[in-house]
Amino acid sequence: MPERTAGRTLQEETQQGRPFRSQSQEATIALLRTASVVSRRCARVVEPHGLSLAQYNVLRILRGAGEEGLPTLAIRDRMIDEGSTVTRLLDKLEKASLVTRDRSRPDRRQVLCQITKQGEALLATLDPQIDAADLSSMAMLTPDQRQSLLALLSVIRAEMSDL
Repeated sequence: MPERTAGRTLQEETQQGRPFRSQSQEATIALLRTASVVSRRCARVVEPHGLSLAQYNVLRILRGAGEEGLPTLAIRDRMIDEGSTVTRLLDKLEKASLVTRDRSRPDRRQVLCQITKQGEALLATLDPQIDAADLSSMAMLTPDQRQSLLALLSVIRAEMSDL
C-alpha cells in the first residue's frame, strides 16, 4: 500500500505520474522527503540566528567534545551531513566568534577547534527551540513507534556504513 501523508500518497505528494518502480524506491524517496521536511523545520529555528543546520551541527559536536575540543577531521567524521565542507563551516563560525581554532602543540599539522562561551550561549538559547522542533516532528508517533523507527534507521545505516 502506498505511503500516505495527510490524506495523500507519496506519489501524489511528489506529483509523480507513474507508480514507483519498487517498494524500495518508494521507501527511499519517502525517507529522503521526510528528512528534508524535518531538516527544514529545524533550519527555521537556527537560521534567524545566522546559522545553517551544518553550522549548528558543528557547534553541537564541539559542545559535546568539551574543553579539549576536536581536530577538524574528527568534526567531519561526526557530522550529520557528511558532504559539508568543515573548513568553510569553521571559517564562518570563527568569524562570528562562535568557535576558535588553534594548532595542536604536539602535532602542528592538526588544528584543534573549540566552542567559545558565545557559541555555548547561542546553543543554550537554541536548545529549547530545537527540542520543541524535534518533539513536533515526532509528535504523531507513539514512543514504541519512535523506538521502531530508530531501530529500522539503525539497520539501514549499519548496512550502508561503508559508503
